[in-house]
Amino acid sequence: MVTRSQWRTLLSLTVLLLAMMGNVVRAEGIPIVTGQQWMASSEAEKKAYLVGIANLLDVERAYASAAANSNDIALSFGKGMQGQTLDSVRQGLDTYYAANPMMVQHPVIETLWFQMVAPGLKKNQ
Repeated sequence: MVTRSQWRTLLSLTVLLLAMMGNVVRAEGIPIVTGQQWMASSEAEKKAYLVGIANLLDVERAYASAAANSNDIALSFGKGMQGQTLDSVRQGLDTYYAANPMMVQHPVIETLWFQMVAPGLKKNQ
């Protein structure tokens, strides 16, 4: 005979499994903006995307403020993008994708990191 605690355990595991499956489905549904979408977007849409990234980084910095270290992604972005403006970042991405049409399948966030943040980190050390 199955005891009450065994039922609870089984029910808890079932709920946990369903919750994990739901998270996988949601994660797969999150679109990754590529250079192709970037180049097809209006100036206002591009700025909105960049503002969203900036807001996400601000939230991350605020959340991790006390525990932040030199490997923190938000701090690295800030240091690497030092001196950049919203328009200079937009123009930099536009210029990069125009000069590298084979790279339009790559995510914009990846391009931003490798083409702007990483070189900025080396420059701003």
